[in-house]
Amino acid sequence: MSWIWRQLVFEKGHCEKRVPVYPSNSNSNLVDDIVITCPPRNSTFRRTLFGRCSVEGGTSGEMASISNLTNALPLHIRRFRPCGYSSSLCTLSCSLAEDVDPKPPIPKPNSYFPKRGQTLELVCESLAFKGKGLCKVTETGFVVLCDRALPGEHFIGRVTRKKGNYAEVAISSLLFDFYSFSDLINKTQVTKVKTITPPRDIVDAPCVYAPYCGGCKTQNLSYEAQLRAKEEQVRDLLIHVGKFSREVVQLHGVMKPIVPCDIQFHYRNKVGAVVCASSFLTRYRPLMEFSFGPQRWLPRESLHERRAEDADDENENFALGLHAPGFFDKILNVDKCLLQSHPANKVLAAIQECWRDPQLGFSPYNVHSHKGFLKHLMLRSGRDVTTGQPEVMVNFVSASYKPDLLKFLVDKVSAFPEVVSVVNNVNTSVGNTSVGEEEYTLYGKSSIRETLRGLTFQISANSFFQTNTYQAEVLYKLIEDCAGVKGDGSEIVLDLFCGTGTIGLTLARRVRHVYGYEVVPQAIADACLNAKINGIQNATFIQGDLNKIDENFGKNFPKPDIVISDPNRPGMHMKLIKFLLNLKAPRIVYVSCNPATCARDLDFLCHDVAEQNTKGCYKLISLQPVDMFPHTPHIECVCLLELQ
Repeated sequence: MSWIWRQLVFEKGHCEKRVPVYPSNSNSNLVDDIVITCPPRNSTFRRTLFGRCSVEGGTSGEMASISNLTNALPLHIRRFRPCGYSSSLCTLSCSLAEDVDPKPPIPKPNSYFPKRGQTLELVCESLAFKGKGLCKVTETGFVVLCDRALPGEHFIGRVTRKKGNYAEVAISSLLFDFYSFSDLINKTQVTKVKTITPPRDIVDAPCVYAPYCGGCKTQNLSYEAQLRAKEEQVRDLLIHVGKFSREVVQLHGVMKPIVPCDIQFHYRNKVGAVVCASSFLTRYRPLMEFSFGPQRWLPRESLHERRAEDADDENENFALGLHAPGFFDKILNVDKCLLQSHPANKVLAAIQECWRDPQLGFSPYNVHSHKGFLKHLMLRSGRDVTTGQPEVMVNFVSASYKPDLLKFLVDKVSAFPEVVSVVNNVNTSVGNTSVGEEEYTLYGKSSIRETLRGLTFQISANSFFQTNTYQAEVLYKLIEDCAGVKGDGSEIVLDLFCGTGTIGLTLARRVRHVYGYEVVPQAIADACLNAKINGIQNATFIQGDLNKIDENFGKNFPKPDIVISDPNRPGMHMKLIKFLLNLKAPRIVYVSCNPATCARDLDFLCHDVAEQNTKGCYKLISLQPVDMFPHTPHIECVCLLELQ
């Protein structure tokens, strides 16, 4: 007897299917359910017509009717192949369904991967790269990253965003986009709902803006715990990304204990402010920006404190402060920053007192309408090289050149004895960058000076210079020690990503010649000027993009004995890494502000990487973490590599 299948769907991974069948001569009367059980994979059966299945029973192979079938009788069936399905055949055995009591439904367990809107109970175990809390879901052990979560904290979070198989949790709706080595992390954003147990090593943050500012996000974690977390992050990156064995990293003493910073506040010598139409606070970077804006950004819990009369006064809503994390147009109004110097904070407070006066006619730049005058306020601190007294440079970045309009603010800030320079950078583009096409000196000098490792450096408004001068002394001393300069004036130093020449110039007096490369033309000009100020004649600085080197690179200088490489956060380009592997300089000192890309580049320099067709020829001798910026997730590393 032949039967027509009403429904026959085979799914990979399913062992059993219950399918109703009809007699071939009737499409209306359901005969019974037949349980289809998948046989061993190596079984085969014959192909048949579309949708029709012949039932064969017994040992002789004769056709069997439905009454002949028993629950244990093996049957060979032939099924059609739907369009698009595999043409491979398999053998199935069938039996009639038994009359059994229905089983109670089994509750479906919660998904291992959290979904949007789902509430999670999380425990923060440690701090991951970029200062995020490495947290686990208590029920499943699923790992997520949570911004501003601290070790030991037990809290409830709600998933507000999910992307792919990378999970990220945010307590204050903050989102970062990079975690270097964990395959367990999904990209999901969670907002903190309630803290169950406070974190370990928690302290009171001295800054009132710490919960909202994106700069020093670990102020409420003890400094000793911050150092432990940073050291652990570098170690994990070196093992997981750099592919160095734990034995080499720990037992052989390759990684050194982190160098702490003795000054944990007021260490920045450069702070910037942006004039903008709403509140925006960026992540920490070499340039902090205070922003002017026509509308203040307020935390949710502070909205009720806003005075009714302020809402009616448009100028009172203007903001001068820091960008809120994750927003380009939102500014948190601040009166001071605990990371910048005391004189710079006094200047900021003086500007805050008067710039909103409607009679002065100042209008903050609106990044949406592209209207307004004031864009940024840059505050740079230095020291008089003779007296050692503090110096402050004030840089107003505006959308146009209107010196008469700025005169009141210039007179206000120049009354402070520490202010020795007031400049105006004019940026007419719609972009919100702090570097202008033109620069005008409105008061005093066009630059200030700073001393570092016994040398004097001239710093203009847009020059790059170490933002923590005190800790830079420690950093540069470590670089000199790793370089191992003989001091007999016989060695050649290649200074890659030289900036304004600070590292190369500190070594110049003990070597034969320094060759520095940098992509920014203004930085090269500053480096040449700094060499002239310090009477150094054995330093040559060349403008060039190290990400676009060709086969002619290296013909402008002799083979170096020491290579200093201090790239920006993306690290070194593969072209430059291959050049260094072919150059085979005896010693490389790698200075990095990003431990993740540093570990990646060390892997290329020290190990064979088939994907890039490179063969490492260096041995990692030491890696020294340095805490340049307390209360932030940023870590500096000084690595020494020697040719094998």
